[in-house]
Amino acid sequence: MRKPDLARYGAAALAGGALALSFPPRTLWWLAVPAFVVFWLALKGAGARRSAGLGFAFGLAFFLPHLWWIQHFLGNDFGPWPWLVLSVLMALFICGVCALFPLVNRLPAAPVWATLLFVLQETLRGLIPFNGFPWGRVAFGQVDGPFARLAVIGGAPLVTFAVVFTGFGLAAWFPRWTRAWALVPIVAALAVSPLISIEAQTGRRTVAVVQGNAPDLGLGLLTEGATLRDNHLRKTAELAALVRGGALPRPDLAVWPESATRTGDRDPVLDAAIADLGVPTLVSALRNGQNSVIAWDPETGAGPSYAKQELVPFAEHIPLRPLARVFTPFADQPDLDAGTEPGVLDIAGTRVGIGICYEVAYDYVLRESAADGAQLLVVPTNNAWYGRGEMTYQQLGMARLRAIEHGRAVVVAAISGVSAVVRPDGSIVRSTGMFTDDLMVDTVPLRTDLTFATRFGGAVHVLLTGLALAACVAGLWSRQRARRATSLQAGQD
Repeated sequence: MRKPDLARYGAAALAGGALALSFPPRTLWWLAVPAFVVFWLALKGAGARRSAGLGFAFGLAFFLPHLWWIQHFLGNDFGPWPWLVLSVLMALFICGVCALFPLVNRLPAAPVWATLLFVLQETLRGLIPFNGFPWGRVAFGQVDGPFARLAVIGGAPLVTFAVVFTGFGLAAWFPRWTRAWALVPIVAALAVSPLISIEAQTGRRTVAVVQGNAPDLGLGLLTEGATLRDNHLRKTAELAALVRGGALPRPDLAVWPESATRTGDRDPVLDAAIADLGVPTLVSALRNGQNSVIAWDPETGAGPSYAKQELVPFAEHIPLRPLARVFTPFADQPDLDAGTEPGVLDIAGTRVGIGICYEVAYDYVLRESAADGAQLLVVPTNNAWYGRGEMTYQQLGMARLRAIEHGRAVVVAAISGVSAVVRPDGSIVRSTGMFTDDLMVDTVPLRTDLTFATRFGGAVHVLLTGLALAACVAGLWSRQRARRATSLQAGQD
């Protein structure tokens, strides 16, 4: 490989690594912009094949550190292959769209069209294969910076567009006066600030999160279901005692984390525990072949429930089962049944929107809940599988972005932490540590106004996708036209 190529690939890898550092738990959100400045400069003048290679180098340098928590989860039993294969697969999406960059770079305002292609690869990663894997979207690393405010208009796709366009635009148009266009996203982010409110509109609710904790065993959790249940029953009894003694305020609603128990249609032990607490409780449980959240009343017991719609591939549903045995411990377990209804439950006089764990990465899940009248969003999750790595912080960042997007407080209930109460502006009110049992009680505002993103975020995403595809068509037409002109000129000569 020639030295100029080595410099290009080194720059692309450096940019990908910088992008990884911009994500939680770090607050280096601003690193994403110089990452895309450097990436554009590495791509400058490259043909389709070289652009694809540079995109792969960028993607791999990003996903390898970003997904390192998979190695925490599966590494001791399966080696590095699950982590490496998933990182390579995700990098191939960036590789594919970068191959199209030379096509759209022929068009006026090339950074706009290149940015749209980058957003397109995030869209595709969230769809294929097997319902996709929408982790590592640029927007999810921006919750501590000004770009996140744009989520109130267009959700995660618009935030990603703003960040990538700023970087690409600064690199492409510097030092010409047109570089000012690259600053439009920052100006827009500041301009939409008045649309973000944390004020209660229909009262407030005091919510308790029961974090019973889990053993830090990784795959050993497969046999620890009874321990998880006992931990959360014990912590619920402790909450009841503290409330009766006046040490904690009486909550209006309690929340258990994802898969804290298994239960059937009847569960006298849970009935007794929640009756003793005397507070309606959202119990996250495996029930009747579904990953569910059940509205449990202290007097009448189990009521309506929500079933998780987006099941984790190779964990909650197993495609390619014979091959899956090579890299997942869940290959011989039966598939869970996916839910089909939006995640909204009426409990404690509150309409609560629900997205279970992995679902918070998908735009439509909590958008449907908010559009269906949810006044508060709840995200039960079980991150205990992944050890003390960055996964739980990455997921919390997603929940914080959803708070801004839909103008709702979000309560994250994690089985081993980090649990958190998030304001509608994405800021964290209170949070817990990791691998500790804890109780968290706080008051959150209830809101009913629908943000522009809740109403039209899906349409914004379709528009961005359509423009990306239109840019490819326009680039092809421009290239064909240039070839015909060249041929005609050659014939005349």
